[in-house]
Amino acid sequence: MTERTDARDIVLLRAVDQAAMLRRREISATELLEAHLDQIERTNPELNAIVTLTPERAFELAAAADDRLSEGGSIPLLTGLPVAHKDLHETAGIRTTFGSRVYRNYVPTRNALIVQRQLDAGAVTVGKTNAPEHGAGNQTFNEVFGVTRNPWDLSLTPGGSSGGAAVAVAAGMVSLADGSDHGASLRNPASFTNTVGFRPSPGRIPTWPSKDVWWTQSVHGPMARTVEDIALFMAATAGPDPRIPVSIDQPASSFATPLQADWSGVTLAWSDDLGGLPVEPEVTTALQPARAALEDVGFTVIDAEPDFKGAEEVFQVFRGLSFVREFGDAVRSDPDSYKETIHWNTEYGRSLTAADIGKAAEARTRLFNRVARFLDEHRFLALPASAVPPFSVETEYPREIAGVKQENYTSWFACCYYISAIGLPAISVPAGFTDDGLPVGLQIVGRHRADLDVLRAAFVFQQATMLWQRHPPSVLA
Repeated sequence: MTERTDARDIVLLRAVDQAAMLRRREISATELLEAHLDQIERTNPELNAIVTLTPERAFELAAAADDRLSEGGSIPLLTGLPVAHKDLHETAGIRTTFGSRVYRNYVPTRNALIVQRQLDAGAVTVGKTNAPEHGAGNQTFNEVFGVTRNPWDLSLTPGGSSGGAAVAVAAGMVSLADGSDHGASLRNPASFTNTVGFRPSPGRIPTWPSKDVWWTQSVHGPMARTVEDIALFMAATAGPDPRIPVSIDQPASSFATPLQADWSGVTLAWSDDLGGLPVEPEVTTALQPARAALEDVGFTVIDAEPDFKGAEEVFQVFRGLSFVREFGDAVRSDPDSYKETIHWNTEYGRSLTAADIGKAAEARTRLFNRVARFLDEHRFLALPASAVPPFSVETEYPREIAGVKQENYTSWFACCYYISAIGLPAISVPAGFTDDGLPVGLQIVGRHRADLDVLRAAFVFQQATMLWQRHPPSVLA
């Protein structure tokens, strides 16, 4: 690999192709790392996706991967693949700021489980990706590192909160990246960058460390260029952990299986707006070819959606509780160190009564049962991954969608957090472009804990469209 153009081609390959090249010894892990570091040097200054770079550590890991590859035998799944970790995930010996100036110089002594499992699978850590302060918001900026820009248009946001992860993948800086998703934080940035973001079922990749080991509304998961890369990540990182009682007792190897499936005659429900949520017309228009593609691969597509009555209450109440748990004491003792949206969510949580929480728990049960019955009949639900296309980096969040005023900083991604509220697996997969050439993702939702079904449905859709092969012009220039 002597030509720079060759390096650019390699970094935009699927992770599964890069892994195959490593195993065939067509490229070394060190050479693959060098290609990605070159891409980071070329693209990151204007994108600001990777905010802490660790090249020396990366070269040590790549050398160890090369030794492992030369030995032959059983090779861990991610051996030699460059990865980056969301700056909300603790990384032993590597600065982890949570996007907060309070933690500007914090260096953990432990790895988050999702990080450790990637390392155990042979991945090569190159650094950390940008995120909003403590993940509060779906626009990636903070006072420590500034704003992350969308490679499809540098004046626009990549979304968030896993915005840095999405941009790093879209720009070919890494093979794979990890992220997290409370309301929409893997699905929204995937939609905005023409990448794939998967929200697994709670407990599929156990969230550790955690202040609440029973917590299910937010999850850790992968960001990648293709669905098969997502499956590779899951095959390396899923599986139970005894410290997390909501862990799903199923091995990661369940994802190491062919994704091709025959969906002929299977009913899939299509919803433009999840029963009346505001959606910008350009999103609806961009997704219409996706519906035809689903029909072409065999699905029987019908217009329908479950009754999501109570979803707003459920999400906001339990989100408020989580903010009180995480930030209640800190916001009171050091209010100036936390942004307004964290204050808002925390104060909302404080205002809740035991009766409010009990009512929300009952509403969540009713909501889950209604949606479960609906998916028993329709198998999948397809809908927009975002109600809006990418918007300006100067705008914290959309105040209005399709003429409808948004109540707070979370309202604009309700089409994702309605799904989060009941813990269903969901994916955003590249599905179209607006007239301005901006990417739009399709969200596919599956039954309770039917993660592999979701990946298989997304895979056949991806193979029918191959939109993942369109890369940002700024990256190819």
